[in-house]
Amino acid sequence: MALFLAFPDVGLWILAPVAMGMLYVALRDAPTRVGFGVGWVFGMAFFLPHLWWAFVAVSWIPWVALAAAQALASALVGALTARMTRNRIWERFLWIEPIAFALLWVGAEQLRSSQPFGGFPWGRLAFGVADSPLARVAWLGGAPLVSLAVALLGAILGVGFFALRERRIVQGLAAPVAVIALTLLPFGLPLDGRAQTGELTVAWAQGNLANEGLDSFARAREVATNHRDATLALAGEYPDAAVDLIIWPESASDIDPRFDAQTGAAVTEAARAFDAPLLLGTNDYSPDDGRYNTSLVWLPSGEALPGAEYHKQRPAAFAEYIPLRSFARMVSKEVDRVQTEVIPGEGPARIDVPIESLDRDVIVGPIICFEVAYDWLPRQAVREGAEFLAVQTNNATFGVTAESTQQLAMSRLRAIEMGRSTFQVSTVGVSAVISPTGRVIDRAELFTRDAGIATVPLRTSLTPAAHWGGPIALALELLAGVVALGALLTGSARRDDR
Repeated sequence: MALFLAFPDVGLWILAPVAMGMLYVALRDAPTRVGFGVGWVFGMAFFLPHLWWAFVAVSWIPWVALAAAQALASALVGALTARMTRNRIWERFLWIEPIAFALLWVGAEQLRSSQPFGGFPWGRLAFGVADSPLARVAWLGGAPLVSLAVALLGAILGVGFFALRERRIVQGLAAPVAVIALTLLPFGLPLDGRAQTGELTVAWAQGNLANEGLDSFARAREVATNHRDATLALAGEYPDAAVDLIIWPESASDIDPRFDAQTGAAVTEAARAFDAPLLLGTNDYSPDDGRYNTSLVWLPSGEALPGAEYHKQRPAAFAEYIPLRSFARMVSKEVDRVQTEVIPGEGPARIDVPIESLDRDVIVGPIICFEVAYDWLPRQAVREGAEFLAVQTNNATFGVTAESTQQLAMSRLRAIEMGRSTFQVSTVGVSAVISPTGRVIDRAELFTRDAGIATVPLRTSLTPAAHWGGPIALALELLAGVVALGALLTGSARRDDR
C-alpha cells in the first residue's frame, strides 16, 4: 500500500524506496515458499488499487486477473530474494545484497514488460518517482536504471534496519544518510531543454466526451465534432496565433476522414482554423485481416498528407486484440466488443510534417496510448530523428481514475529520458505539455473540454539513454539472471527451507 501511495494520484514518491525497504526486510531469511507468498501478496496489495481503472473499464474479474498475473513478478523476486539471503550467498559482502535485490526486481519488471502477449509495463518503480530527483536518472539509462535506483535505495534502508536491530549503530545510521545522498546525486546530471533546431508552436485540443465507459466507442462522430469545436474555440480566442501544427488525440476521429466526407469536412475545418497541418488519431480498416490504430496528418487543403502516417506497433492485448478469445470470453464477455482486431503496424515511430515557418519538415515521434510504457518505442522514435514526442491517447473508458495521470508520469519520464518536448493529448484528459526536462508546462483536467497553444524547443541530440538504453537494459537483465541462477543453484543453508 505504501508503494501504491507513491504513484499518481497520491504521488508521495518518497514512499517508493520505503516500500521496497519494507519488502526487503520481510523477505530476508524467509523460506523460499514464504518469500514467494509474501512477494505475491505485496504485488496484489499494490496492483489492485493501482489498476483500479481496469475494474472501472471491464469489471472485477479481468481486474483481479490482471493484478494477480502482474503480482507473479514480485512473487518471483520474493522467492529468489528469500533463497538468496537465507543461503547467505553474500554473507561476507553484506552490502552486495541490496544490489542483488535491486537487480532481481528490475529483471522481473523487464520480464513482465515483455511477456506474455507483448507484456504489460504498467506500475514499474520508475513511473512512481517522476516528481523526484531520481527521475533524472532516466536521462542516463532509461526507466530500468531508475527502477534499479529506487529498489537499491529501499534495500539499503533494509540493511540499515537490520544493522540497528543488531546494534551496529554506525552502519545503521549510515544507511539513511547514504539514501538521502544518493537521492540527491542525480541533481548533478546535465539535463538540457534548450532548442537545437528551432521552436515549434503547437495547438492541442481535448474535445472531451461524457463519462460512459466502453459505450464511448459508439459515439465516433460526436468525438470528432467535439475536437473540432474545441479547436475552433481556441482559434477564436487567439485569432492572431501563428500555429505550426495542431495535435488531436488517439481516437479523436475514429471514422477515417479519408473515407468519410462528413468527418473529413470537420477535420478540414479544424485545420483551416489555424491554417496548419493537423496530427490526429483514427482507425484504418483497409487491411483484410483487421485494422490499424493510426496517426495521420491532415492538411488545410482537405486531404491527408501522403505517406505521413504511423500505425500503432504495440496493440493492447485483451483490449485492441483478443488472444485466446474463447478462454478470455469466460473471464469477461466484454471481449466480444472487439470485433475487428487491431493488427500491429511496422515502424518506425516517425512522421515528417512540413512546417512553413521553418521552411522544412519537422520529424514527430508519434506514440499511441499504452506505447508510452514500452522503453524501446520512444527510443526508436528519437533514434529515427524525432525532434519532439506526441503521445496521443484515449482515456474515455477509464472513468475518473488515476489511469491518465499514471500515463502522464510515464510521458514525463520519457521527456527526460529522451531529452524531448512531449505532448500528451487525450480525448478526455489528462492532456499536458511537457518540457525536455520533464516539467509540466500546461495541462488539462479529466472530463473537461480544453485546448491550448504552446511553443516548445525542438531537439536532435541523443541522450545517453537514447544511445545506450537498450544495451543497459539488456545488461541489467543478464545480471539479474546471474543473481537468480546463483540463488537457485546454491544449496540451502537451513534444512527447514522446503
